[in-house]
Amino acid sequence: MTLRDAKVGDVVKIKEIGDSALKERLMTMGMIPGTKVKVLRSAPWGDPIAVRIRSYNLSMRKADAKSVEVEPAVG
Repeated sequence: MTLRDAKVGDVVKIKEIGDSALKERLMTMGMIPGTKVKVLRSAPWGDPIAVRIRSYNLSMRKADAKSVEVEPAVG
């Protein structure tokens, strides 16, 4: 499953960030494997999405979110 597939309200854990132009940038912003992310909301047409990661909110395009592989967070 990717971050793009997560629904509003889901809490997921990052498994891996696939190769993309933004991989290094996302990792410097705290999107590293093992980090929990909560999907907060999406724009009226579904793009972009807002997520809560660590102590801040991040808005990202679904095209970029599809390169972030996640799994449901437990606990």
